[in-house]
Amino acid sequence: MTLARRTFLGAVGAGLAGAVVAKPAEARVQAWETVIDTSTFAGYSALQAKWNYLYPWGSDHNGTARMYASASDHNHVYLEAGGVLVLKASRITWDEGNSSSDPHLPIRYHSGAIHAKPQVLVNDQFPNWEVKGDFQAPSARGTWPAFWLTGANSWPPESDILEYKGDARNWFNTYDGGWENTIVGVSSPGSWHNYRAWITKASATDVDIHYYLDGNWVGRHRGSNFVGKPMNIIINLQMEGSSGSPGPTSDTYYRARNVYVGRTNNG
Repeated sequence: MTLARRTFLGAVGAGLAGAVVAKPAEARVQAWETVIDTSTFAGYSALQAKWNYLYPWGSDHNGTARMYASASDHNHVYLEAGGVLVLKASRITWDEGNSSSDPHLPIRYHSGAIHAKPQVLVNDQFPNWEVKGDFQAPSARGTWPAFWLTGANSWPPESDILEYKGDARNWFNTYDGGWENTIVGVSSPGSWHNYRAWITKASATDVDIHYYLDGNWVGRHRGSNFVGKPMNIIINLQMEGSSGSPGPTSDTYYRARNVYVGRTNNG
């Protein structure tokens, strides 16, 4: 784990200025540490040191794509020069049954997903987290890319930092038993954009999540009962489902780079 000493204000960055109320003085001297640095897509050894293939629960979720990837299978999850992760969804022409996850849609695509080995856990020791990355996201009908956090042991909690559902609007979502959404139109989602969440402990049970697009603050959500609940970090390319149908017949690509996770450590 790479450690870096910063002040709380430096960790938050200039983008938070004016968007968050001032923090108490003791918060400004917390140690900042890097949990996942921006080099994990530089090679397969680095990728596999910090990330697992597929979803935390397996290959299926809530769309029509089944995830396929492993250390020896890079058809749908692979790396490009410059530290770029690529997830590729391909249409299949045979019957592979239905998804094992609700709503049990028929499998019509093979695609890719990864999830981080470290988890996000907001508590007294780790009260502030930053999760961010650069992405080229597909936004055509039937494409459903995401960069999100979800409870490792229960659901909720959930925080969606990037989610496109078949058009050029990104959904910043927080789920704590009810949904809070900030929906932002994005010019050319298929170009590189930066998506960021700053998560901070707001009470004994709740967090505040500040969402950013290309360094611009777009909204604050309250996540009730997030404290003390570990969350998985997932990057996946799902298809159809909430993004509409029919999806594309040609291959769909979703790219990521500079994915970073850091936190303050009171320990």
